[in-house]
Amino acid sequence: QGQLVESGGGLVQAGGSKTLSCADSGRTIDHHGAAWFRQAPGKEREFVATISWPGRSTYYTNSVKGRFTISRDNTKNTVSLQMNSLKPEDTAVYYCAARSFASGASRSSDDYDAWGQGTQVTVSS
Repeated sequence: QGQLVESGGGLVQAGGSKTLSCADSGRTIDHHGAAWFRQAPGKEREFVATISWPGRSTYYTNSVKGRFTISRDNTKNTVSLQMNSLKPEDTAVYYCAARSFASGASRSSDDYDAWGQGTQVTVSS
């Protein structure tokens, strides 16, 4: 099992864009479902977006539909989250996750057994 490493976080103004990337040092993402979750201060971690392998199915939480896009590059074993029209309420630590034993997409954090360390995204108003 590899290690998931997120990158791309930082500070952005409301209405701006950011792209998060999740790299896999092993083969955790390869042939497996993946997702992004986020956790805002004082709140529980919540589902953001998920993608199946090889990428035919994607699902989003309602609050990011039409603004965020999850994708994967199967040649590089990476998963990305393109975030547009960012809002202050999108401020959170964003986590990449992968399912080591399944290729399907899932909204439930219980279905993921590999997690990155998280990357902070702060949206200023």
